[in-house]
Amino acid sequence: MSVPSHNLSSRHEVRPLAAGQARISFIGSRAFLLEAPGEFDLPAQRLIWALSRVVGVWPEVAEVIPGMTNLLTILEDTPENPQAIVKRLLDAWDNATALDLAGKTHEIPVHYGGEHATDLAALCDFSGLSDREVVRIHHQATYRVFALGSAPGFGYLHGLDARIYMPRKTVPSIRMEKGCVTIGGMQTGVAMLTGPNGWNSIGYADLQMFDPASATPALLAPGDIVRFIPERIEL
Repeated sequence: MSVPSHNLSSRHEVRPLAAGQARISFIGSRAFLLEAPGEFDLPAQRLIWALSRVVGVWPEVAEVIPGMTNLLTILEDTPENPQAIVKRLLDAWDNATALDLAGKTHEIPVHYGGEHATDLAALCDFSGLSDREVVRIHHQATYRVFALGSAPGFGYLHGLDARIYMPRKTVPSIRMEKGCVTIGGMQTGVAMLTGPNGWNSIGYADLQMFDPASATPALLAPGDIVRFIPERIEL
């Protein structure tokens, strides 16, 4: 799962974020969250991907969960010396060599507009763009899967054009349909579950993104490339 840092609770900061430095926080007694410094960008995520491979083979580690420019490390047991773990993580970060995952390319057909584009008008008001401009800008971009999380198979996609940035809702939609193509901040994605959702829907993709019966349940994986193809535009 992805670990958006603003959603975490019961955190104890170990090292404050300064220019060029990673920040580490305790999450409970045996988990450590490392957050990359600087911009929310691909170079930072490549370092997170590399760090997850290095840390994932440590014998005391139960699981590593790469998030959006962060990495959650969960230990098998509560460490006797947490500061030693902090130092080891920081050393690993400082010595990490960027890893560029060679993923698949996915083309996702989208019905832009229509009954599922419940937030397109609000996005137009926020951006000052027409609905056709928003749709064009969204489908002309190429996106990279940074991480999976929040729901099984949900991909956090990087590459959104800043012109169609839209903050997440302060009050989530009570029922957003599975398959809605959404924008949340500077990210975009496809809703995996029907239910409450704080992202902004601009269309719909009728595609199975997660199959629990498959050997590889999630369609997307970190490093994959995603392009949205306008199968239908109803404005």
